Amino acid sequence: MGMSVFPCLFVILLTTCSPSGCAGDVDSASHSTSSTTKKPILLNNIADAEAFVSGAEVAVIGFFQEPESAEASHFRLAAGRIPEVPFGLSTSPAVLSHYGVSANTVTLFRRVDNDRRDLDMNNREVDTEKMTRFVRMNELRLVTEYNPVTSIGVMQSSLQFNLLLITDKMSPKHPERMRKFRASAELFKGKILFILLDINLNSNEQVVSYFQLKKSQLPALAIFHTPDDEHDVMTVDEISVERVQDFCNRFIQRMKKKEDESEKPLNEEL
Repeated sequence: MGMSVFPCLFVILLTTCSPSGCAGDVDSASHSTSSTTKKPILLNNIADAEAFVSGAEVAVIGFFQEPESAEASHFRLAAGRIPEVPFGLSTSPAVLSHYGVSANTVTLFRRVDNDRRDLDMNNREVDTEKMTRFVRMNELRLVTEYNPVTSIGVMQSSLQFNLLLITDKMSPKHPERMRKFRASAELFKGKILFILLDINLNSNEQVVSYFQLKKSQLPALAIFHTPDDEHDVMTVDEISVERVQDFCNRFIQRMKKKEDESEKPLNEEL
């Protein structure tokens, strides 16, 4: 069985740009404004922690026994590097027990697939750079921009359907396209991972060629089912919520029909 497009692309990316190396390029703006002035919010009880997690598309909590430990200091520095992601810190045994983690663990919670990722620092050396990279790799959002760093989180998502908007971010029509694409993503939250793929990023050329698209055919929508690499492509002059919704529903129904047919018992011919 062949690998899906993103694992295939990931192999290509590894040969041209490692995730750790690319992280610096993707995060250069954040790193240049690195600051320790942003302090994580203290979460002293379960209610505060739950409200914190539910209040953002992506939220990060550092669970520590000692708030002034070296790991907690790296956590604060990482929070300063990623100002758009809310960071919380808890030393409460009740909160740690509620989330089933041990001390010295950084956990990223995300709403798009109702999932979480844990970074256990008890048996490994983790500094500010590694914490920052951990967040950047896993911060999948309602619409996630695909690049060599986020590719890892995309591959590890539990959602089996991915929808790509392959487009030019430099186009004057981009803001309106994104507004409609994001509105469409709200309709399929928890079912389909919506992904923005900018054709101006050199590493994304492999994805465009995989779907046999030319730049003159863009923007385009590409949807695929990760377990079997089944996919469909639609070129669009303009993005609309109705067209995206119809495209997704037709593909999902097709996959469901295929699954139902595969589960039917085979009749033996006598």
